[in-house]
Amino acid sequence: MELTDTHCHLQFDKLAANLAQVLKAAQAASVTRLVCVGTSVGDSLRAVDIAAANENVWATVGVHPHDGKDFFEQKDAEPQLQNLFNKPKVVAVGEIGLDFYKNYSPKAEQEKLLRLQIELGAATKLPFVFHVRDAWADFWRIFDSCPNLSGVVHSFSATTKELDKALSRGLYVALNGIMTFTDDQAQLTAAKQVPKDRLLLETDAPFLTPKAARGQVCQPKHVRDIAEFLAELRSEPIDEMASYTTANAREVFGI
Repeated sequence: MELTDTHCHLQFDKLAANLAQVLKAAQAASVTRLVCVGTSVGDSLRAVDIAAANENVWATVGVHPHDGKDFFEQKDAEPQLQNLFNKPKVVAVGEIGLDFYKNYSPKAEQEKLLRLQIELGAATKLPFVFHVRDAWADFWRIFDSCPNLSGVVHSFSATTKELDKALSRGLYVALNGIMTFTDDQAQLTAAKQVPKDRLLLETDAPFLTPKAARGQVCQPKHVRDIAEFLAELRSEPIDEMASYTTANAREVFGI
C-alpha cells in the first residue's frame, strides 16, 4: 500500500526540528510521497530546499492569503516568488486563495495577491493549490475570470454545493484530519460524494491532527489515520483508496 500526503509544511518549526524522524515515520506508515507546501516567499524557498534534499518530497511555491499585506510591503517579493517557480521539483503554485474567516490581510489585498499569483503561475503551466475559507463566492468569481486553471481545493470542508462547483471546474478535492473530528454532517456527506478520480489525501501538518492522534503534532504519517477514517466513511477498502488517491496525486502533480 502506498499513500501520498499532498499537503504538508515540513519547513515549519514543529516538523523541521526533527525532519529525518518525520520522514522516517511517514515511510513506516506507507506514506511514500509528500508535497511540501509554501506559504510565503521565504517559506517557499525552504520548501524547495527540503524537496531538493529528499527523494520522496516535492515542493509548491506560493503566498498564503494571510500574508497578502506583508507580501506587497516587501521589496522585490514578486520577482523572488517568480524565480522560485522554476526551481527543480516544484510541482504547483500554492497555497494561494482567500481567507475571510480570520482576515489577517484585508480582503482587497488578498484578492490582489490571488490574481497576481494566478497570472504569474499561469505561465508555468503548473496546477494551483487553492485555500478557500468563508470566501467561496468571491473565489469562484475570480476563478471563473481566469481561463484554463487546474489544481486542487486544499482542506475542503464545505458542502455538496461547493463540491459540485469545484468538480464542475475540473478541480481535485483534498480531505484531511478535519473530516475525522467534524460534527458537521453536511461536510461528511460531501466527503462521501467526492468521486474517486478527484479525491486527494493530505494532512496540512503540523496542523489539524486527526482524531485518532489528537494531542500529538500532526505529521505526514497521519495520512494513514485519515485514509482509514475516510475508507470506513465511504465504505471502501483502504487499499483501494490508497491506490486511487496516490494515482490522482501523480496525475495532478506529476510525482
